[in-house]
Amino acid sequence: MESKGQENITLKILDTLNEAQTRWFVAREAIRLGHGGIKRMCELSGLSKPTVIKGIKELKSKERLCEDGRVRRSGGGRKRLEEENPEILAILKDIMDETTAGDPMSLLKWTSKSTYQIRDQIKKLGYPISEDTVGRRLKEMDYSLQANVKTWEGVSHKDRDSQFRYINDIAKKFIDEGNPVISVDTKKRELIGNFKNSGRKWRQKDSPKKVNVYDFPSLSKGKAIPYGIYDIQENKGLVSVGISHDTAEFAVENIRKWWFYFGLKQYPQSGEILICADCGGSNGYRNRAWKYNLQKLSDEISLSITICHYPPGTSKWNKIEHRMFSFISMNWRGEPLVDLETVINLISSTKTKTGLQIQALLDTEKYKTGIKISDKQMKELNLTSHETNPKWNYTIEPKK
Repeated sequence: MESKGQENITLKILDTLNEAQTRWFVAREAIRLGHGGIKRMCELSGLSKPTVIKGIKELKSKERLCEDGRVRRSGGGRKRLEEENPEILAILKDIMDETTAGDPMSLLKWTSKSTYQIRDQIKKLGYPISEDTVGRRLKEMDYSLQANVKTWEGVSHKDRDSQFRYINDIAKKFIDEGNPVISVDTKKRELIGNFKNSGRKWRQKDSPKKVNVYDFPSLSKGKAIPYGIYDIQENKGLVSVGISHDTAEFAVENIRKWWFYFGLKQYPQSGEILICADCGGSNGYRNRAWKYNLQKLSDEISLSITICHYPPGTSKWNKIEHRMFSFISMNWRGEPLVDLETVINLISSTKTKTGLQIQALLDTEKYKTGIKISDKQMKELNLTSHETNPKWNYTIEPKK
């Protein structure tokens, strides 16, 4: 029988060992004690009898640490989930594509769903997975947890999640039917002149470009207002750079240009277009002129136009923000926008590894502000609101 002192030494040794080493040490002591040794060592170590017996078998078959120092043999341990279900990573990617946003100046991504919600969604499809596994796979896919920084533009709307789901569902329907889905928005307007542009660029040492100390509008040569149309399926965009005002007429005119420059060639058999837009600005859901000018466009091109607006405070979820505008900003960082030609060239030269292509045009038209659309004109629109969030989702049909 072991003395009290010997037991204390044994316990101290056990505290320093890993799982496999503990099993082997206890098994060796059980063998040394002989009859009743297994029971005694189970009481002392807290290991179960099957674990001690397993250790004894391993010792007798001379299974030790691997030559490279691993506790488990090569190939030991639980298999990665995707080895048994290779399609699960594709499912996870699809889920993330539906809910992903990103800082327009960063390539990192985050998601509006928690790992618990993602786990539950995958489980509904019949795949067992834990929230911890979801978290590990997200990190491998370059997702990261984000602190509460200024990504929200307002209070979260109660219908936010339902609108996101609706936009996703209707976009899938359009794509499956071969119809275009475009994301539209106005990029931040820029002063034209020898002003500092945020960011850094590789140059010869000690030869930075010298720019104005102050960004006073009076020192500028005007302003550039880039309005973008991004084709989600083709990964192509059109940016029209205006010089007057960001109005609804300006926004719809740019969509018109996109259709005749690209859309008509790419989707010759299409009968309708889906536009995903922010809730405010020149393409806002409350903007009467936006709907009025879309009706004129629908009549001209003889296509129905469906519009889905992102909820208030979620403009960063708009695809054009993190799939096109972000790369434009990175392409011209550290480069003064000295004239409109420079702006056009820098936008057009923006490329990505995924094959993004952008065409930039200069729009010198003078767009008037303050144009009122009467109640009578609004009643004449051939507009049908959808059942889901009708103020954000509606379709404009060509007038017969």
